[in-house]
Amino acid sequence: MQKKSFVFHWGNSLLEMLPSRALLLPQTNELLICDIHLGKGEYFQQNGIPLTNNSDEQNLLRIKNIVKKHSPKKLIILGDLFHSKYSISESLRCKVELLAETLNIKIELIVGNHDLGCRVKNIKFIDFKRSNNFIFSHEPLDKIEENILNICGHYHPKIYLKNAKDKLSFRCFALDEKKHVFYLPAFGDLTGGYPCKNSFKKWAIISDKQIVQI
Repeated sequence: MQKKSFVFHWGNSLLEMLPSRALLLPQTNELLICDIHLGKGEYFQQNGIPLTNNSDEQNLLRIKNIVKKHSPKKLIILGDLFHSKYSISESLRCKVELLAETLNIKIELIVGNHDLGCRVKNIKFIDFKRSNNFIFSHEPLDKIEENILNICGHYHPKIYLKNAKDKLSFRCFALDEKKHVFYLPAFGDLTGGYPCKNSFKKWAIISDKQIVQI
C-alpha cells in the first residue's frame, strides 16, 4: 500500500518516515537525515572524474524545504554531511555555515567516517546522542540497552523490486528488529546503496511523495 508517510511506534515513542528521506520524531520535534555527502562531485572532479556540483545545491535546497515544511526544533544529521575534508570549497563552507541562521534552527552532526577533519561553524559536532528511548549514531552500535532503538545511517539501504522485464532499485528505511537498529536512507543524491538483508523490515521510497511497505 502506498502512503505519503509511514508511522510506527517504538515503546511509547512515535517515528514518522517521510518520502523526503527524513525521519520525524514528533514528541521531541526532531528531524533526522543522514549521508548527504556534500562536496562529492568536487571530490570526483579532483580525481579526474567529471561530475557536476549541482547535487550540492539540490541537496541544500531539499534540506531547506523539509525544514520549512515540518518546522522541527532541531535538525540532526546522522553522519557524512560532507564527503571529504579535501573537497569543501569556501563557497560550500559558507552555505553550510549559514544554514542554521537561515532556517532559524539548531543543527547537530553525529560525526561520520567521511566527516573526519571537516569543521564548520554553527553546527554542533558530537559522537552520538541519546533522546528518549533512542540512541543516534552514524554506524550501528555493537551494544545497546534493552528497549533502546539505535537510529543510524552509513548503510545507505536499498531494495530491489523486479518483475519479468525490469529490476529497479529504491532507497528505503530498514529496521533490524533483532538487533534494534533502524537505518535511514541516504539523503544525498550522489550516493550508492547496499541491498537490505531479507530479515529486515523495509519501507521503499518510490517517489518524492510516496512510500510503500515491503
